[in-house]
Amino acid sequence: MKIFSPAAAFATVLAVTLPASLPARAAPTAPTTMVSAADPRAAAAGIAMMKQGGNAMDAIAATLLALSVVEPQSSGIGGGGLLVYQPKGGRTPVTFDGREKAPAAATPAYFMEGDRPQKRGEAVPGGKSVGVPGNVAMLALAHARYGKLPWASLFAPAIALARGGYDVTPRLARTIDGSRATLARTPEAAALFLNPDGTAKPAGTHIVNEALAQTLEAIAKNGPDAFYKGAIAAAIVDRVKTAPTNPSVMTVADLAAYQAKARPPVCAPYRVWTVCGMGPPSAGGIAVIAILKQLEGFDLGKLGPTNPVAWHLFAESERLAFADRAAFGGDSDFVDVPVKGLIAGDYLKARGALIHADSVMATALPGQPAGAKPRTPAKGGEIPSTTHFAAVDAAGNVASLTSTVEGAFGSSLVAGGMVLNNELTDFSFEPSLGGAPVANRVEGGKRPRSSMAPSIVYDARGRVVLAVGAAGGMTIPAQVAKAIIGVLDWKLPVQEAIALPLLYVSDDLLVAEKSPQGEPLLAMLPALEKMGHRTASFPLPLKANGIERVGTGWRGGADPRSEGVALGY
Repeated sequence: MKIFSPAAAFATVLAVTLPASLPARAAPTAPTTMVSAADPRAAAAGIAMMKQGGNAMDAIAATLLALSVVEPQSSGIGGGGLLVYQPKGGRTPVTFDGREKAPAAATPAYFMEGDRPQKRGEAVPGGKSVGVPGNVAMLALAHARYGKLPWASLFAPAIALARGGYDVTPRLARTIDGSRATLARTPEAAALFLNPDGTAKPAGTHIVNEALAQTLEAIAKNGPDAFYKGAIAAAIVDRVKTAPTNPSVMTVADLAAYQAKARPPVCAPYRVWTVCGMGPPSAGGIAVIAILKQLEGFDLGKLGPTNPVAWHLFAESERLAFADRAAFGGDSDFVDVPVKGLIAGDYLKARGALIHADSVMATALPGQPAGAKPRTPAKGGEIPSTTHFAAVDAAGNVASLTSTVEGAFGSSLVAGGMVLNNELTDFSFEPSLGGAPVANRVEGGKRPRSSMAPSIVYDARGRVVLAVGAAGGMTIPAQVAKAIIGVLDWKLPVQEAIALPLLYVSDDLLVAEKSPQGEPLLAMLPALEKMGHRTASFPLPLKANGIERVGTGWRGGADPRSEGVALGY
């Protein structure tokens, strides 16, 4: 077994530094191996693991750890994630749940102020919004089952980036600038991301995060117990309990008790393919399947991506899927989520029959899937940030992982160099509606509902043909479904499918992406309005990554809205 050496971590930085000539958003093809991620340095960390003899599990873990350093606004070890993993030769994935948990002392009234819910924007900053982080436990569980390299090896690129420093990208610089007020509230966050005068560190600034390097070294050497017990756990609890706003009730016992879980995947046929994703506590995988299967009665391939009718159908299917999500989504350890009923073919065929090619549903209501108790829809409050990445190796192992700290810089608290999440604001703040308990209400030890939707798609022979996922809060299921339709129905390369504009539905409002990518869709708004849609357009926080099979090799895709790349060999 290789012995972890901090000195060796410095050498590894050479493997995670891209040559200056590499295109900013390369979407290459490769015969055997590929990683797609939202930051080139993280994608290169994953590739470095496979060049050392590792597999897709090792690569996906190293990518997550590197993103903890270079994309701290979006994800990291201070947050949680969901992993869909297909071991070589299999036809059904295994899924791992690293979703954050509420402290044991949290009650359904956690975000209530008297008889009114706290305003979400006021609940985010500080300790109260922080859930017990799950990423480290999830990586340890999944790596113990499927990893190939020693645990400590996975950390070397991230340690090198933290200790040697990394340059602020334009996207990170914009996010720092937009988060100055909350970052300034705590000295640790301010020291990392702000100048002494309180201004945002601009693009190109070199940030060294020695505290995070030491945290990563401790976990590399001593395993996940170094995170969930001892000094690191104590530092997290101290930070959230003494936060200048919204102090938490979290204890060291909450961290020590955290367990990641292997969960059953959700899988369903879509035309000649099979789509698999994450089940509860995610509602994202179910929503992706619903959006797709509700459209099986329409010839999307014939309509194509330039036809307003195709986007009308897509929007109507979103409305139905999101209505079910709001009513039935939650943590299945605490509430009965009727998963089988929600993805059943006959149920989704009936839901799809509510969609008409030339008219708009007056109201999209939740259905009554088999095994479900009637529930009142309740909104969560997911804040768009997050990140997705995927990896494939020469043996045929495939990984699709979505990771998050929730909003930009999460709670804006930093402990041990890591940004701490604000994931608990994904709960529904009101514990009951109409006298009935809300499925996604806060409870001690519960995981909040998520829209994250890491997905893997299989062909009729059972071969993986696509691994894809997205970031962006409640837009995630729509982004993933759009990318899958783009690849499968519209025969686009994964890069082009990801780059397609998005039409996102919020209640009965159709929001067209306002961006260079969104211009074709913006031109369709008059036609959509004639069908009866109420429309709007504004920028959407979109970011997706994916890998598709092409012939005997692979082709990567990274969102042109981001700084991501796909790398392979």
